[in-house]
Formats: sequence, structure tokens, C-alpha cells
Amino acid sequence: MSFKTISVVGLGYIGLPTAAVFASRRINVIGVDVNQHAVDTINKGEIHIVEPELDIVVRAAVSEGYLKATTKPEPADAFLIAVPTPFKGNYEPDLAYIESATKAIAPVLKKGDLVVLESTSPVGATEQMSEWLAEARPDLTFPQSHGESSDVRVAHCPERVLPGHVIRELVENDRVIGGLTPKCSERSVELYKICVEGDCVITNARTAEMAKLTENSSRDVSIAFANELSIICDKLDINVWELISLANRHPRVDILQPGPGVGGHCIAVDPWFIVSKTPDEAKLIHTARLVNDSKPTWVISKVEKAISDIVHNSPKTLADIKIACFGVAFKPDIDDLRESPALDITKQLSQKYPNQVTVVEPNVPDLPKALTESGVTLSVLELAIESCDVLVMLVDHKEFKQKKFTKAEHQLLVDTKGIW
Repeated sequence: MSFKTISVVGLGYIGLPTAAVFASRRINVIGVDVNQHAVDTINKGEIHIVEPELDIVVRAAVSEGYLKATTKPEPADAFLIAVPTPFKGNYEPDLAYIESATKAIAPVLKKGDLVVLESTSPVGATEQMSEWLAEARPDLTFPQSHGESSDVRVAHCPERVLPGHVIRELVENDRVIGGLTPKCSERSVELYKICVEGDCVITNARTAEMAKLTENSSRDVSIAFANELSIICDKLDINVWELISLANRHPRVDILQPGPGVGGHCIAVDPWFIVSKTPDEAKLIHTARLVNDSKPTWVISKVEKAISDIVHNSPKTLADIKIACFGVAFKPDIDDLRESPALDITKQLSQKYPNQVTVVEPNVPDLPKALTESGVTLSVLELAIESCDVLVMLVDHKEFKQKKFTKAEHQLLVDTKGIW
């Protein structure tokens, strides 16, 4: 085994499971993160995020001495960079985290090391990372200047896992591996085959970067079609879920389910990386983004209409109305609030109706400050249903789907998931 020690930079929803899976194969893994709380938690054999089975794998890896966390990079044979890649206010990709991680590992690099960018990135980011490394370490050679004879190998290997199933999918899923040279790719395959049972498919770095963006943009376009259908059907007084069920009986049709928008750190972000590079060509991808980004505003208009109807048809005043939002995570059965349309909707409602909004979110112990500042309270399912006038279903968590529910005569329901 030529990899004695692996370093994973960024111990979030992707980095920590990746570090844990490698450590479970009895490889020494050094996890690096700027978050001292995350580092301390992991070193106690505990986890700071919600992901099924992860706690068991981390506890075992730490107790057996194969996984440790630190805030400062240490020497290793391979470095996997798994830090966030958000976008700026103008939807331009923000590579600041990648640049920071790159410059952090540069001092401990040595000849023969492999550096892999796992962060979802705009096309060209891996080459940029390699340039940053070369600037920081002029005593070493890199693929862009020395090709196959470079001292350090550099590649891109995007994650493609589903929150809630990360541990299994890190092992079972195929991986796209794009080295800056063929030998960079070969070295990367050697690394990932330590724990990946799926195929490791080799391409170049730019195609690997574009592959991840394409996967998520494809999903975004499909969701936009479903979301647009739901708006059209509402206007035409048609049940969109019945319509989609009927259309999907066609053997070559598979329409997705609509919702309150699109969230998460991938589908809601990655298409913008394509649009920013090729704004004149990415017309459909751009339009899909606009459709999905506008859906929360449409949901809020439905809630406001429900509130208006109650006030108009009952003795209650606007200040009397209580609103329950069911779910603020970006998808079912996880605690991840990143880019969550449900969170955005709840936040906007709480600002317009302060101290009138209650949230039911079984996957988080505390609400973010952005909600509590507007007087939003965290409640349990039964109490919220009993005490609120407008019920807003935003995330189809299993607890909500299992609930047999009939709304009271005085209540109005805005169900963006079609489960109640």
C-alpha cells in the first residue's frame, strides 16, 4: 500500500464521512477543519452533523487510532480537499475556501504526494488549485509545467452522494476521476480503490468538473418542470400530484414531484457555475434556476391568500393568526439547512408575521438565529396542528408522512409536497 496516511481537508457533510470510510479500511487519516468545535467533537469519537451510521464508523475509527482531527494540516501521502464552494452575490463561483485549503496544505507537501479536489467546482478550478500550489511551493514541480514527471499529482474527483445514504454511497457509487495527466488519474484510482467498490472511471479534470455540474443541472431542470407544472395546475384548478401520477403511467415519462423550491449545497448552486462560464449558451439551465428560485415566493403568496381568507371569513384579526411551518431542512429526514427553500419561506413569513410562526422540525434541536429573532418557536407535531390556523407543509419528513391528519374546519392547508 503506497498510501500510509491520507488527509481530508474540510470535515463537513462530505469530508467527515469520506475520512471515516478511509479510516475504516485501517488507513491513518488526518482530518483538517478550521472549526475547533468540529475537531474536538470528532476527537472524542462523536460527530457534529446528522448522517445515519456515521457516528458508529467515526467512533470505531477514532477509538482504534485510525482517525484524528486537527485545525492545522500535517504531512500525508494524499490530500483530499472537501470544502464548500458557494457563489457570490452575482452568482459567480466563490473559490475562497478552496484557495485557503490549498495554501494551508502547501507547506506540508512533499514529492510523490497526491492532491485531489473533491469540492464541486466550476470548470478550470482544479487547474487553478494546481497553480496556487505551484506558487506556494516553487521547490516542487506540478502537472501544468512538468506533465507526467511532476513531483506532485493533481486530480479532480467530485462527490456524488445522497445525504442520509452517504456512508453506503461513498463505497458503492461509481466515481469520476479526472487527473491533470493520465498518471495523476492512475494515482487517484489507486487511492479511491482502497474503499470504493463501484467503478472508477477516468477522464480529464475539466470533464470531471463538468460531469458533476451536469448531473445536478439535469436534476434542477427536471425539478423546474415539475414546479412549473404545479403553478400551472394551481391556476387551472387541477391536482398536480394526480396529474403527474397519470402522466407517469406512460412508459417513457418520469416526471419528478414538485416542492417549495430547490435546496442543498449542490442542485441549488452548481447550475450557476455553468451559467457563469457560458451565460449566452446556458439558456435552459438558467431558466430552470429562475423557475426553482421563484417557487418560494409563490408558496408565500399561497400562505398569504390563506391568511386573508381566514381573516375575511372569521372573527379573527390578522394578529390572531398562527402559522405552522412543517420542516425547514432542504430535503426529507436530514438536519441540513443549507440553501433550504423551506427555511427561506419560514424566515420570510416570520418577518412579515412576527411572533406568529411555529416550526416543526424533528431533525434539529435548535432553530437558527435568523428565525428566533422574529419570534419563531420550535414545536412538536401534535401541538402545532392543534394550535395553528394555517398549516404549511414544506418538507415531507417521515414523521409527517406517517401522520394521519384531517384539518379542522377553521384551518387552511398549504401543502407543497402533496402528502396531507
